[in-house]
Amino acid sequence: MKATTVKVDGELLAKLEKAKGPRQSLTAYVRSILERAVAREQMTEAADRYAEFVRESADERAWLAEWDGADLVTPPKRRRR
Repeated sequence: MKATTVKVDGELLAKLEKAKGPRQSLTAYVRSILERAVAREQMTEAADRYAEFVRESADERAWLAEWDGADLVTPPKRRRR
């Protein structure tokens, strides 16, 4: 595994130290920020791909229109045996 060292100092370091939890290391905090940023980017890309799929797929648009019209508030009626 390749490791990288990033130097952080001055005002940014002070802000990071203040923002992290008292029991969390600075390394763990920065790692969590980076992981969330990567995940956010992946989710944005997935959303863009899905939006393109919906634009190109009449079946998917029809299914979504049906779903939009579904009554999600009223409980379903029970079937009698």
